[in-house]
Amino acid sequence: MHLSFKQAAGAVALILVLAAVLMVWRGRGRPPADGGGVDDPLAGVRDRLPQAVGVWQAETPDREFNPDSIFSYIDGAGEVYRAFDMQRCLSRRYNRPGGPALVLDLFVMATPADAFGVFTHDLDGEPAGIGEDSRYRPGWLCFWQGRLYASIYAEAEADGVPEAVRQLGTATAALVPPAGTRPPILAALPAHGLDAGRIRYFHHPVILSAHYFLANVNLLRLGPGTAAVLADYRRGGSDAKLLMVEYAAVTEAERAEADFLAAYLPEGQAGAATRLENGRWAGVQRADRRLAVVLEAGDAGTAEALLHESLSGGG
Repeated sequence: MHLSFKQAAGAVALILVLAAVLMVWRGRGRPPADGGGVDDPLAGVRDRLPQAVGVWQAETPDREFNPDSIFSYIDGAGEVYRAFDMQRCLSRRYNRPGGPALVLDLFVMATPADAFGVFTHDLDGEPAGIGEDSRYRPGWLCFWQGRLYASIYAEAEADGVPEAVRQLGTATAALVPPAGTRPPILAALPAHGLDAGRIRYFHHPVILSAHYFLANVNLLRLGPGTAAVLADYRRGGSDAKLLMVEYAAVTEAERAEADFLAAYLPEGQAGAATRLENGRWAGVQRADRRLAVVLEAGDAGTAEALLHESLSGGG
């Protein structure tokens, strides 16, 4: 089952059993929340943000939110940002007489990988050439750079809105040091047949469920110490989804593999494709701390090839 960013809250509601996981999420092996100190990514940005964008004027004061108060601002989707270890959010509103407002939200994440991850949660739109990566669709622009994820949207479409949104995005990105790096696990994705524009990176089972509902429990033992990536493939006439997870310890990867086989592929074995009730194919295989899971491949050959290539560096 596949859900959009706008339906993320519904996915969360379906898996309330994971709420306890999220409650203990913060503070487990992650950097402390920013308090505006010397390493504050907003320190060189806040005071230099544009006060005007064309005919739009900044409203004062700015608003700021922490991981708890974010729900008072974006109820529902707040869980998404918390799942990527959001530290703070700065929100600035730009008003235009007789026209729609523009809203700039800057989210400070714990790491550049988290900023990249929350960016990949909603990839609809076209690349905009802003920041380290970006998407634009009518009335909305997002990008990530360093530890910051930016969202800029217009409350309604009107003349000048697309140009103003892009202008504000470009000006904001220019203030952020380009220090972000993509998570290393992405390099393990086989290149052949990969849809490079639809890669999702995450740590939390809530995010996995938003893109592919696997189970109503944390079957793959995702958590703060894991790095997971979900990617789409098409090879010839066959398509598939590949999920890769890197664990902090070999024992965690072993347990996840065993749990997946027992619950999802009870008649299967590691490294071999198993036919599902819907006629498609799935499989799982582990190598050291890394686990590869193929979901709903069009044929057994594609499933087994992706398992092998993702763990051997081939493809």
